[in-house]
Amino acid sequence: MSDASDRPAPVVPPQGARKRKRPDIVAEAIRDRIMQSGLSPGDRIPADWLDTEALKVSRGTLREALKVLEFEGLIATKTGPGGGAFIAAIVPENALRMLDNLFLFSPPSIADIYAIRKLLEPELAASAAGGALSPEAFAALEATIRLYEAEPLSGEEEYRQRMAELDFHAELARNSPNRLLGFIAVFLLSLLRDMTVCREIYREPHPELRETGLNYQVLLLRAIKAGDGPRARQIMREHMVEAEKYMLERAVLRERPASRP
Repeated sequence: MSDASDRPAPVVPPQGARKRKRPDIVAEAIRDRIMQSGLSPGDRIPADWLDTEALKVSRGTLREALKVLEFEGLIATKTGPGGGAFIAAIVPENALRMLDNLFLFSPPSIADIYAIRKLLEPELAASAAGGALSPEAFAALEATIRLYEAEPLSGEEEYRQRMAELDFHAELARNSPNRLLGFIAVFLLSLLRDMTVCREIYREPHPELRETGLNYQVLLLRAIKAGDGPRARQIMREHMVEAEKYMLERAVLRERPASRP
């Protein structure tokens, strides 16, 4: 007979912790099994994994658990002949949208975003110069720049060109050999696009800014084409510092009350 001291201590949730719902617990158990099984997108989840008696849950709880996994983009369910639950290919855009929603009501500051961009994007640029970009990816970056080479004919066209400038950075991030680094960089760009204050700043006429951004990106492409990683890193670092300075200055100006006549 074992001594009571040999028994594992019960897990006590921290005070104030939210009690997890049964469907969430079941969803996590199914998710763990999927990860351990090596199933791939398109594969059917074995029926015995979803057996209510084996899981010791009701049909309603299982349905809710599957809805959780479907909402997260991990599975897709089909009805009718040949139906069931299948592993889904998670789309990066959907994951980004969920992360955006996390900051929907409490967005980070522009300074917070650029503090990270100044660290990450120079490394993206250096890795691109190190041979990470395919000829097709390099051509895509060049095509993005061409979208705002010409002078804009209207405020709306200038705004679209500002978005194209962000697209350049997103294209560079999507082609990073470090997928995690690229994903984080794209996420930061997504936050900038969604922030109201940034949208207002991007809509302000500022032809000098367009020329500055275009110049940095042309120089960057030259460094990448030459395979000069340190130069590419330096150019991107300078670009991020200048962009941060401009965005912060414009944000401060927008916060100032309008002067009375």
